[in-house]
Amino acid sequence: MQVTSVGHAGFRVDTKAGSILCDPWVNPAYFASWFPFPDNSTLDWDALGDCDYLYVSHLHADHFDPKNLREHVNKDAVVLLPDFPVPDLRRELEKAGFHRFFETTDSVKHRVSGPKGDLDVMIIALRAPADGPIGDSGLVVDDGETVCFNMNDARPVDLDVVHADFGQVDVHMLQYSGAIWYPMVYDMPARAKEAFGIQKRQRQMDRCRQYIAQVGARWVIPSAGPPCFLDPELRHLNDDSGDPANIFPDQVVFLEQMRAHGHDGGLLMIPGSTAEFTGSQLDSLRHPMSDDEVQAIFTTGKADYIADYAERMAPVLAAAKASWARAAGEPLLEPLRAVFEPIMIQSDQICDGIGYPVELRLNGRDHHETVVLDFPKRAVREPIPDEKFRYGFEIAPELVRTVVRDNEPDWVNTIFLSTRFAAWRVGGYNEYLYTFFKCLTDERIAYADGWFAEAHDDTASIALDGWEIQRRCPHLKADLSKFGVVEGTTLTCNLHGWQWNLENGRCLTSKGHELRCRKL
Repeated sequence: MQVTSVGHAGFRVDTKAGSILCDPWVNPAYFASWFPFPDNSTLDWDALGDCDYLYVSHLHADHFDPKNLREHVNKDAVVLLPDFPVPDLRRELEKAGFHRFFETTDSVKHRVSGPKGDLDVMIIALRAPADGPIGDSGLVVDDGETVCFNMNDARPVDLDVVHADFGQVDVHMLQYSGAIWYPMVYDMPARAKEAFGIQKRQRQMDRCRQYIAQVGARWVIPSAGPPCFLDPELRHLNDDSGDPANIFPDQVVFLEQMRAHGHDGGLLMIPGSTAEFTGSQLDSLRHPMSDDEVQAIFTTGKADYIADYAERMAPVLAAAKASWARAAGEPLLEPLRAVFEPIMIQSDQICDGIGYPVELRLNGRDHHETVVLDFPKRAVREPIPDEKFRYGFEIAPELVRTVVRDNEPDWVNTIFLSTRFAAWRVGGYNEYLYTFFKCLTDERIAYADGWFAEAHDDTASIALDGWEIQRRCPHLKADLSKFGVVEGTTLTCNLHGWQWNLENGRCLTSKGHELRCRKL
């Protein structure tokens, strides 16, 4: 099996039975905030796109790149389609010109037969509202000799099915770096923001190491990040100065952490790097440049590399900004009412879970307006004098106009991941609020509201460090025997970093989500 990095979460997996192109992202994402790191724009995308199979894990814009798919990827490739609750991914791929689909069943091993031979594949589909824009997934491939698990940035809650159906995993690709806006965009004291950043950076790497231990592959390829921020307004987000509070560590940082914890199977790959495997044996690893040049990208020359990259991509960034919708002075209250109120009316669980009016400040160079999303009343309105809010956002009006113009169903996958906004809150994270913003269609909101309405199974219990607790996390049903960590009277689920007070079961991260627990 030959595995070629095409950047970020993207790989091409070549076997005797055919080639699979995975998550081929090259064009800037999230209002041109994210660029692949290192730069992958000079790869031969026509050659890479001449593949037998295509796998797009989910619709996040750093995985699903419709422009690249339209222009460079073979439209006769068979799409390995995850088993998602709404068909948005298939629809978008059909718009890009793809017409051959192999529909998988979640966590079921399938044999894919083609003119070159047979491959065994499994797609683990994550279908909770918090997973991607209604779905994320990971792909297992077995060519009869080597088993490869491309987990990208998915967070499966149970990996036993992989071992049950495939046995030993030889190669494991997964996310270790940040892909979020927290804590950078929040209005909080600098010292608190630094502390939360340090905590976030370490937790995401700890979670990755837990997955590595569970999968047990001989070779691990850190991937799916970090993004590169080339806009001068966002350049400070790059981890190019060794800041322990930066949530975007690169591959070299994580590989050092792996070695410090006794794992010597980490592989550094950049766009164009190719690794050959025979079972669990690494036959070769080749880079498109010298080893010293590769290391310099991540160490001594990183800041210069990013500066050169930004200069090359300045026209691309300028063109993206020129495409944003601008209509100075025109109020946004009515357009937002038309977008949000029909969704609010359909979403009892989510609106009740948010529970409060939310402030939306639309402040730009020549436009200042405040709109209130009144979730208890299912209404979009003007603010009341001296009104106080538990949650709020400040967003440039041109970004809001753009998502309204484009009928964008997912503000998380556009505005929020861009980090081009500010936020504030009183109390903990509200999962319902961000779920609402990614479910701005009838299909999505119906599914998400129904998902929250279902009772979570908390009947099974485990003993953990002197406490009896329910086995399944109240958040997304992760197995707390694998992801739970007890420190004093606090339980942390390292899958998403949520916490509970073990003395009373109260969730410390979000409203609701109580934990059943008692002291042994």
